[in-house]
Amino acid sequence: MAPTNPPVPVRPTTHDEVAAAGSEVIGGPVGRRAAVGRGWWHPARVVVLVMIGMFALGMVQKLPCYTDSWVGGPTAQYTQACYSDIPHLYYGRGFADGLIPYFDRIPETLSPDKAFLEYPVLTGLFMEVAAWLTPGGAVDPGPGQLYWLVNAGMLLACAAIIAACVARTHRDRPWDGLLVALAPAFALTATINWDLLAGALTCGALLMWSRSRPLAAGVLLGLATAAKLYPLLLLGPLFLLCWRAGRLRAFGSALLGAAGAWLVVNGPVMLLAWEGWVTFYAFSEERPVDFGSFWLILAQRTDIPLDSVNTYATALTLLGFAGIALLALRAPHRPRLAQLAFLVVAVFILTNKVYSPQYVLWLIPLAALARPRWRDFLIWQAGEVLYYFGIWMYLAHITGESQDGLPVGGYQLAIAAHLLGTLYLCVMIVRDALRPDHDVIRRTGSDDPGGGVLDGAADVFTLHRRVAASGRGVSRET
Repeated sequence: MAPTNPPVPVRPTTHDEVAAAGSEVIGGPVGRRAAVGRGWWHPARVVVLVMIGMFALGMVQKLPCYTDSWVGGPTAQYTQACYSDIPHLYYGRGFADGLIPYFDRIPETLSPDKAFLEYPVLTGLFMEVAAWLTPGGAVDPGPGQLYWLVNAGMLLACAAIIAACVARTHRDRPWDGLLVALAPAFALTATINWDLLAGALTCGALLMWSRSRPLAAGVLLGLATAAKLYPLLLLGPLFLLCWRAGRLRAFGSALLGAAGAWLVVNGPVMLLAWEGWVTFYAFSEERPVDFGSFWLILAQRTDIPLDSVNTYATALTLLGFAGIALLALRAPHRPRLAQLAFLVVAVFILTNKVYSPQYVLWLIPLAALARPRWRDFLIWQAGEVLYYFGIWMYLAHITGESQDGLPVGGYQLAIAAHLLGTLYLCVMIVRDALRPDHDVIRRTGSDDPGGGVLDGAADVFTLHRRVAASGRGVSRET
């Protein structure tokens, strides 16, 4: 049955001053008589087309490395800011030699520090499929460049899925997908590594959850976790919100689907190639303090011993998660799923031992759903773009003989820009959760359009108050 009060589609140019100013490039804000979203030019299709265009620009930005720098020495790929792991790992992890990930040991001549592929199983499968599609032998350009090109085509499909899912998750806000499609850090980092595979599956899971299909959402979330570890974190916010709303059955369906999908992918490799399978998890545990983290700033600027950095990082992460749990259960109005999802992934990133520039891809879709305000989004993106160029210039400085590029102090400022930008967005999202009148989505009368079974549900339990089962009785302070 159709809803009695269907949501009115939100036009960003009438609700966001930055979007309105930016629209002057294409003729100004949409008029009240404009027919928006009819026919073939549906907003979701427009968002996907914009994403394809921006992805193509990102590939053009990598062109200097495609033609020479990936094979022409280490420094040029940094000074031209076009580095990618993909062509290097084609050779360094044995794909060029036909080795089977997790089963075949990588010769020391190819990878002195890795005996097996250090990626989760579904990502390893993605890499292997791309290797099957890459021509070998004497080809021009070289196989490494062609391997990157094949992967770029497959990652483009993932990027289009991400854009479409974000545009469709909030039914009345499809244009928020443009935040993802036009994000400069997305275009710059899309083909550095394989993170878009997990991102596409995660966004698909959020879309399924918004359509009240928890089992399908769980299956996609399990597959996403089989591609990258961070999607597992979203189960925490789901549990807390379902507990508060009395929708634990839906959470159970999602958890069952996630566990089952993860086991289907990982089980055969665990049984047949345990040593190769466990390499990813051992590598994550043993990895030292590395680029992009505030731990690196501490290591470079202080004498604080970081021998127990795993313990420190874990303690800080758990402390952040505890704060998010308190927010989820004590906020006067139940926070939206996207808000908590962004916060939990952001805490993981901020406290981690390493921050690779492509990790921003984890947050961009969640940011568009959690805080769809162009001003705040662009402030955060500015910090991420600064970090993107900062890390390559720093690597050029420490690897080149002439030491051109960004010295240590400048790189630390780039790290600070990334950290402060992410913290700023976290603060804005926490404020929205505590004061829903600041939340641009709830300001229009919505509850949680991405919440699925949570959307409009009454609270059953909170740390702020205990609510009658009907959600309409008298509440009392606990």
